[in-house]
Amino acid sequence: MLTFAPSSDSAAASTFVSTRATSERSPFIFVGERLWLDFVNCEQGVRRFDALRDFETMVRWLEAASLLDGERAAGIRRRAQQQPAGAAAALIDARRVRSALRSLAERGPMSDRIRAEGLIEINRVLGRSAGTRRVELRGDGTFIRSFVPVGDAFAGLVIPIVESAADALILGELVRVRRCADPRCQRVFYDNTKNGRRRWCDMSTCGNRAKAARHREKLKAH
Repeated sequence: MLTFAPSSDSAAASTFVSTRATSERSPFIFVGERLWLDFVNCEQGVRRFDALRDFETMVRWLEAASLLDGERAAGIRRRAQQQPAGAAAALIDARRVRSALRSLAERGPMSDRIRAEGLIEINRVLGRSAGTRRVELRGDGTFIRSFVPVGDAFAGLVIPIVESAADALILGELVRVRRCADPRCQRVFYDNTKNGRRRWCDMSTCGNRAKAARHREKLKAH
């Protein structure tokens, strides 16, 4: 079962906010504030760890992003062993989707062409999906939207991610998508600050590096 945040019925419902804490042992980083942006960033994990380096790592990222529960992840792994060609194709497709979404995040706000290409990719993925969407009650009393693929077990893996990107287009969120101000960092994020002036993907890493660099410059000046 794939689980994901509600789609674009309302602004609040469509938001996927990555508030989960990143474990010290986890190579994955969630700072994008939106699911699709976290997916774009998944090639820039701890020590530049790429979550799409192989199919197993991709499944681990989907689990960390709360898109696969343990039962569904185990089923996907079994299917990958039975159908390695299908798993390899799904991985290649996920990389294609990520590349298209990165272009949308970085250049979409300024380019009609990039937005149009992003829309084509989004509709390509959504158009091939077959399954059942439903709302389920979780153990903590909250509700979550789920997607249960029918047929190809791999077809629905990136559906929640693509739907998150679709919500960004529908809600006009691209104007608030930023790339980290650290030139060494390629992460992108949704700027949800009131003044729209957030610069860093994460203050504890890139922000602190910039602060330390400014401090060193001040010491040199004296």
